[in-house]
Amino acid sequence: MYYVAAALLVLSGLFYSASRHELGQFGADVCSYGGTFCDKPVVLFTAAALAAAWGMFVSIK
Repeated sequence: MYYVAAALLVLSGLFYSASRHELGQFGADVCSYGGTFCDKPVVLFTAAALAAAWGMFVSIK
């Protein structure tokens, strides 16, 4: 579950950078495919936080 949380965190950063036009043409391509996530990258960040919390909840130590 931690891998999923890390992937979602990276994706939220990517969409945030693309929405701020910091990635050039690549950012425009990213936003053309994931327009909703470019508008609100906090959705992916929240999903990453929930996945990390769930991973901590179900981990056995």
